[in-house]
Amino acid sequence: MSMIGRYLRLGAGELERAEREPEWALEFVQELDEAGGGERSGGGWARLHRTGTAWQALDFLLRRRGFPVDLVHGEGELPGAEDWGYGPPSLITPERVALAAGALAELDPGRLVEGVRAADLAEARVYPQGRWAEEDSLHLVTAEYRALSDFVRAVATRRHGVLVWIE
Repeated sequence: MSMIGRYLRLGAGELERAEREPEWALEFVQELDEAGGGERSGGGWARLHRTGTAWQALDFLLRRRGFPVDLVHGEGELPGAEDWGYGPPSLITPERVALAAGALAELDPGRLVEGVRAADLAEARVYPQGRWAEEDSLHLVTAEYRALSDFVRAVATRRHGVLVWIE
């Protein structure tokens, strides 16, 4: 089983409810998963997003660029939440999502991987380690980066926040 990065878009009232009732948020994710959730198919309306197995490569590359928001791990654990796969989910507030959206607009995919080789990811032991044997594997990361950028910008447009977790 692969480890994948996941995101759930929540409005202000939903964020407050998730903080009061973290079990509600997990049930909401499960309902969306069962219903198809709109991942990558709902455009700006998508509630869920996945970065697939590229999550740690995205983290490595964004940190390397000094990205101002932790898009991969979130910025604060959801209080009282249980393990959703590889730990509890973390929250990114609407204000921090807006900051991330602005920073993403200034960082195109080519600049994200500028000066980086797949071998650098392998050397840093970035998950999944076997993927970085091929130099063109960085295209996977830039494709996931584009999709994540689109999702985050759509979330920011609605002034929503997100829950982030690895499952």
